[in-house]
Amino acid sequence: MNKSVITNLIALLVAVAGYLLKHDMLFYVGIFAVSGAITNSLAVHMLFEKVPGLYGSGVIPARFEDFKAGIRDLMMKQFFTEANIDKFLSEKTGEASHLNFTPIIEKIDLEPAFDTLLKTIEESSFGSMLAMFGGNEALMPLKEPFIEKMQGSLIEISSSDKFNELVRDELEQPEVMGSMRDKVEDIINKRLDELTPKMVKDIIQEMIRKHLGWLVVWGGVFGGLIGLISANIL
Repeated sequence: MNKSVITNLIALLVAVAGYLLKHDMLFYVGIFAVSGAITNSLAVHMLFEKVPGLYGSGVIPARFEDFKAGIRDLMMKQFFTEANIDKFLSEKTGEASHLNFTPIIEKIDLEPAFDTLLKTIEESSFGSMLAMFGGNEALMPLKEPFIEKMQGSLIEISSSDKFNELVRDELEQPEVMGSMRDKVEDIINKRLDELTPKMVKDIIQEMIRKHLGWLVVWGGVFGGLIGLISANIL
């Protein structure tokens, strides 16, 4: 049972108790608490659902396109600005950030590089000499060590300060930066186009509805206080 239901039940019980016991103050507190809690419950409900005859209800699904545009602007104007991309590429000291290329390098198929090496040797002046010792097959045992050493060398190069400075300088070129932002914006637009009004409503409900329950609780509390004050005045 959520906070809203509990608040409404308590307020209703207080009102009923005041009525049955002929206790005006208790009755006023209960009635005003019920009024405040129900009003806020309806307000929370109207954020997410369209209520026939109540203008402005269902505002979140109704403003679906504005919601998408807001997300797009937030991402592009606050996160993926040239200044923020530059911060991502640079350390606080001003040096280039060291990007971790190791997982990428480990997935690269380096067999074509070894095949190219064999072809180069075969077409060189050493080709005829190599043929005397079994041709390319004689070099096949070197394949795995070559790939392992090549990966190690690439990882070492990609970890160097000079390499990361070159990467940063290249990515900070205006045309590259613009292309990068265009691609990010295209990805965001495609993902937003997949959203439906119901998905947007569910996302927002999941984020804030449990917190909105406190609106009902405080509506009941302040309604009860107003009822208490009203009873003393009357």
